[in-house]
Amino acid sequence: MAAKKLTVSTPDAAPPGGPYSQGVVAGDFVYIAGCTPHLTDGSLLEGTFEEQTRAAFANLAAIAHAAGATLADAVQARVYLRDLDDFQEMNGLFAEFFGDEPPARTTLQADLPGFAVEIDAVLYAPKG
Repeated sequence: MAAKKLTVSTPDAAPPGGPYSQGVVAGDFVYIAGCTPHLTDGSLLEGTFEEQTRAAFANLAAIAHAAGATLADAVQARVYLRDLDDFQEMNGLFAEFFGDEPPARTTLQADLPGFAVEIDAVLYAPKG
């Protein structure tokens, strides 16, 4: 019988803003939905770009942990910025969270509704 996908849900990250999973494990891969600067109660963390980005990364890391992985397992990430003037600051924070072996990345400008950044990722985390 083929392995099925498993959804990932954790109260340690912001809840989904719609009908989707925080993450999905499929085979050796973990797909994490876009993480935003929302708190675990669903409220938006209003603050500086750095504060919002750190909150988005905290959500990403919490979902990775719930799937049995870490951000060090990331092979691909996408960053969506409301304002491309935040690109350099985002680069510094990205390096802090992903370290010396960062994943492949795409960065796009996006019309984000009320927050400055959203980050999603794909992790490679074989179980054996």
